[in-house]
Amino acid sequence: MVPLGWIGGVVGLLLAAAISLYANILLARLHEVGGKRQIRYRDLAGHIYGRKTYCLTWALQYIHLFMINTGYIILAGQGLKAIYVLYRDDDALKLPYCVAIAGFVCALFAFGIPHLSALRIWLGFSTFFSLVFIVIASVLSLKDGLNSPARDYSIPTSHWNKVFSTIGAIANLVFVYNTGMLPEIQATVKEPAIKNMEKALWFQFTIGGLPLYAVTFLGYWAYGSSTSTYLLQNVRGPVWVKTVANTASFLQTVITLHIFASPMYEYLDTKYGRGGNPFAFHNVLFRVSIRGGYLTINTLVSALLPFLGDFMTLTGALSSIPLTFVLAIHMYLIVKKKQLSVPEKAWHWLNFVGFTFLAVIAAIAAMRLIAADSKTYYLFADL
Repeated sequence: MVPLGWIGGVVGLLLAAAISLYANILLARLHEVGGKRQIRYRDLAGHIYGRKTYCLTWALQYIHLFMINTGYIILAGQGLKAIYVLYRDDDALKLPYCVAIAGFVCALFAFGIPHLSALRIWLGFSTFFSLVFIVIASVLSLKDGLNSPARDYSIPTSHWNKVFSTIGAIANLVFVYNTGMLPEIQATVKEPAIKNMEKALWFQFTIGGLPLYAVTFLGYWAYGSSTSTYLLQNVRGPVWVKTVANTASFLQTVITLHIFASPMYEYLDTKYGRGGNPFAFHNVLFRVSIRGGYLTINTLVSALLPFLGDFMTLTGALSSIPLTFVLAIHMYLIVKKKQLSVPEKAWHWLNFVGFTFLAVIAAIAAMRLIAADSKTYYLFADL
């Protein structure tokens, strides 16, 4: 919202939801190709294009998930730092330390959850923590907005910075709505998987988007162009209420990170792990060493460059747009080419070319934003 303003931000969020729904439905309809279910994104791409694209898709997907996990660890670290600042003002516990603690907690959680389906009740806790964060952030933002003087909603940057910030914000919008692992999620959906996945997508991009809009629009309305990427840094209210919100943010992040790390865990477990009881000593030791190593790298990158907004932009450019739009639309054109009319083909090709161009310019914008922030801030910055 900050780099786009009211009109651009609102239209952008709604338009990004619509085009993300469109692209994800296309991908969901490719669940059964070649007479079998395609339960991994890379398997689907490999079946359609061959081994080279299988490897490219694998790389794009894991870059995407690695960047998402990096963002989550930064977010968890910000939650811990925000809790500390509520009670101490000595600046002793800096953000890189909080990021390291967050990474350690995420690793402990990963050691105890052997596979994605073992999350079960933890997904319920994740939803609960999300709602706690959204409700508190929305209510406190509403209260602050009602009690504050007129806010400044101007876009705070020069002409060329405004151009790059706008492009980066568009990449952020794409990142917000897309996971890069829809086939893996669809593999867990009961039959008829395609029909049920489409129902879930329609629900998510309509009713499911309402809490997102609430906290985003209320936050921007209350604080204007000074709104932080982590909204709880702006809100004012009772210390215990803000503590609850920050704690919910931290715990929800720990759980959700595991979802997006699961494809990497699954790959590592399949390639290097052993069978048998997942809680047998050798399997637990394996998870500690392999998953611990993976999250250590994630945590190091998070502490090194804790620019959450810039990472969202870069992730959107390098992987969200190519995986969700460019590749998905082209695969749909190849698989369904005999069933599509000429106007339908023209519409899909137009989207394919447009999103390819957007991915390129968004990547350039993201690198420029990170380079600019790297000049302003230092490595392991205490933001």
